Amino acid sequence: MLLNSRIIDKVKERFSALKERVRLIVFTQEFECQFCQENRTLNEEIASVSDKIDVEVFDFQKNRIEVERYRISQIPATVVMGERDYGLRFYGIPGGYEFNSLLDTIVMVSQRESGLSAESKRRIKGWNKPTRIQVMVTLTCPYCPQVVRTAHQLAFENEFITAEMVDITEFPHLVSKYQVYGVPKVVINEKVQFEGALPEEAFIDRLLEV
Repeated sequence: MLLNSRIIDKVKERFSALKERVRLIVFTQEFECQFCQENRTLNEEIASVSDKIDVEVFDFQKNRIEVERYRISQIPATVVMGERDYGLRFYGIPGGYEFNSLLDTIVMVSQRESGLSAESKRRIKGWNKPTRIQVMVTLTCPYCPQVVRTAHQLAFENEFITAEMVDITEFPHLVSKYQVYGVPKVVINEKVQFEGALPEEAFIDRLLEV
């Protein structure tokens, strides 16, 4: 087991706020990557805490229909879904500080409420450009979960936005591709990039630059 009894008790407390069902869709493969097994196990253990959470596991090589449907580009990957796909992705195992990001996202989806301010909702309501937000993190970064949360809130609120947590220690080629010298680093549609934990309003300012 990955989660000890103390952590499970805390997860149960968090999940007391769950309302609607949540699906965790996990992508791995037969010859599992370095953290694929741990990611699958983590999601299964989380789901065992609440009867409102279901887990589905797909093989990245064999289940190409599902890979294309959810636009999965690498593994390990986790999709958090409610009654529909909100574009919420985790690439890499959401451990360390990002464990809270996963719990936050599950609760958000279950409650069917993004938690964005009324003004932020107003600003992105008419956004209709396909937008991919990648949040580069490390699991030891205490500031990264705030940025992941904001990105996921935006994706939940607007169907044209997808938001991904990406653990760069598991995908080192992205460090070079995006010149990641510090985390959190956000990349929006390969065009707009910024570092640091921007507040909600400033994050949306950068989004609208796209």
